[in-house]
Amino acid sequence: MKKSSTDLIVGIFVLVGILCVGYLTVKLGKMELIGGNYYSLFARFQSASGLKPGASVEIAGVPVGRVDAITLDKKRMAAQVELRIRKDVQLSDDVIAAIKTSGLIGDKFIKLSPGGSDEMLKPGGMITETQSAIDLEELISKYVFGSIH
Repeated sequence: MKKSSTDLIVGIFVLVGILCVGYLTVKLGKMELIGGNYYSLFARFQSASGLKPGASVEIAGVPVGRVDAITLDKKRMAAQVELRIRKDVQLSDDVIAAIKTSGLIGDKFIKLSPGGSDEMLKPGGMITETQSAIDLEELISKYVFGSIH
């Protein structure tokens, strides 16, 4: 009888441990199990070089979402970026999305600059005003080979 109660206590302890590890995995991995408090928007860039899924989306330096996916728009031959934005953040249809670098050689993120329109983007909408990242290598090569005046 004493051995079975010890086994039961150990089993409960192991089960609680597994549940805790699962919870931490979801929370620290920033995964959402059921939809979450986010909606999707899309933006098209000439170049999404250096931008990765999971990158931050910010307004005025405050994180408001993440980059969900980056795909190729085969019709326009441009990068199409899917953004996951918090539901409490509403964006006007003239918002500007720009790919920026944190620090001199840091990670890329998307900076949103709100516009002044009264029309709001609906979930699944397209951000039409975008600015691609500055390609530092291209600028340096232009300077070295004398194409910048």
